[in-house]
Amino acid sequence: MEAWLYDTLDDQQVRCRLCSHQCLIGKDKRGICGVRENRGGVLQTLVYGRLIAAGDDPIEKKPIFHLLPGSRSFSIATVGCNFKCRFCQNANIAQMPSDRGGQIAGDPATPRAVVTAARERGCKSISYTYTEPTVFFEFACDTAELAHAQGMKNIFVTNGYMSADALARISPWLDAANVDLKAFSDDFYKKQCSARLEPVKATLRRMKERGVWVEVTTLIIPGLNDDPDELSRLAAFIAGDLGTETPWHVSRFHPTYRLTDREATPVATLLRTRDIGIAAGLKYVYTGNIPGRGGEDTLCPGCQQTVIARQGFRILDNHLEAGRCLGCGTPIDGIGMQPA
Repeated sequence: MEAWLYDTLDDQQVRCRLCSHQCLIGKDKRGICGVRENRGGVLQTLVYGRLIAAGDDPIEKKPIFHLLPGSRSFSIATVGCNFKCRFCQNANIAQMPSDRGGQIAGDPATPRAVVTAARERGCKSISYTYTEPTVFFEFACDTAELAHAQGMKNIFVTNGYMSADALARISPWLDAANVDLKAFSDDFYKKQCSARLEPVKATLRRMKERGVWVEVTTLIIPGLNDDPDELSRLAAFIAGDLGTETPWHVSRFHPTYRLTDREATPVATLLRTRDIGIAAGLKYVYTGNIPGRGGEDTLCPGCQQTVIARQGFRILDNHLEAGRCLGCGTPIDGIGMQPA
């Protein structure tokens, strides 16, 4: 299928405008993502309707804690990614094209079949996740438009590297996004992800301007992005540029893929990071990958009582009525904040 958002240049070259890499792609070559190929001056997407993963998850797994908590979200992905993270947690599918000689795998699907499957399983949303949804943008857009028409929510779990043009195209149907803000250092982005920081910050700002509900995730990696000063600047950016109502998920790293020379993140580091977020004025800061320690609970920003108690991806208890704290009446920010 012909891809969207590209320009045709001289000598059968094309310029892809889907993400901030803005790849210049020669004839018979692919972009950084490995799933968009220039065939005689026409950019083709190689992954439209080729799903490598499809199934329903708790929405909390995304992680999205402030949109329809306790509901199920139908989750889909194709192969490919426009980042080269050395710590990729889904490298077997995200990095398949680059690691396996251009291989494209996946089962055939249509947008309508995805929406039908989501409805049959009782899902209230569709999440475009596991790999970077921008690389299967055309399929995601077609699916999101159908889902929106049937009253379902759409969620991107993304690295935030999409172009302004891409966000403008998907935004009429995009309800929420969890964006990985992987660090607050351009050096980290260059060395660990083969990308840059500023485009991610720009995407986050644009999402907020367009009314997309945004939650931010940062995987804390010992010795690479855990400096307290850097994390303080990151938290200040979220609070100042995105708003103090923006949830921040700080998650525990485990050695994986090409970053196996680091230990798992100490629990104390995550707890310290949570304190940094709270000190920056953020209302909702969550610790991930350390279940059972209370870091997944939503606290009322008014009285600090637990309004949603979680363990793993399950809601254990809720103290909300019409999206407000039962104790003091403070509204809890989000969409559909009445746990299922």
